[in-house]
Amino acid sequence: MDEAAEREFAEYFRARCEAVRRTAYLLCGDWHRADDHAQSAFVALHRHWRRIRDRAALDAWVRRTLVRSVVDESRRPWRRERAVDALPAVPVAAASDAVATRHALVDGLRAVPPRQRAVLVLRYLEGLDVAATAAALGCAEGTVKSQTAHGLAALRAALGDALDDLRPAG
Repeated sequence: MDEAAEREFAEYFRARCEAVRRTAYLLCGDWHRADDHAQSAFVALHRHWRRIRDRAALDAWVRRTLVRSVVDESRRPWRRERAVDALPAVPVAAASDAVATRHALVDGLRAVPPRQRAVLVLRYLEGLDVAATAAALGCAEGTVKSQTAHGLAALRAALGDALDDLRPAG
């Protein structure tokens, strides 16, 4: 890659690195894995940088690569969740309401299947509409709608009593 393209990529990376990392965290629920997924997405972007003509679509390209990385990893046998007899003790922390709410939401998202989680994160946390979400995931708009409905139901079930904590007071 020539020097100008390297500079352009570096500028894009600096501008979007944290946002991509946050999205990865919301998709997988673990900061270390989120770093790995974000890095994979940026490595793939760097590899294809010269071939991407529409620079306005870079965010969509990275988002789609990121979602695919997270969903693909969740299908690997060593990443599957295992049932245990007893839940681990969760330390009680003196956290603000915002931190507690965020933790409740992230814990709930972890319980949602990866594809549905990806739809929920893209639709409600990234603010994409149905068409943009379908384009990012490479599926039909109807699939996004059904995955949204199933994902919201799974999230509600996972949150249980914590659902009331997420509703605004008043």
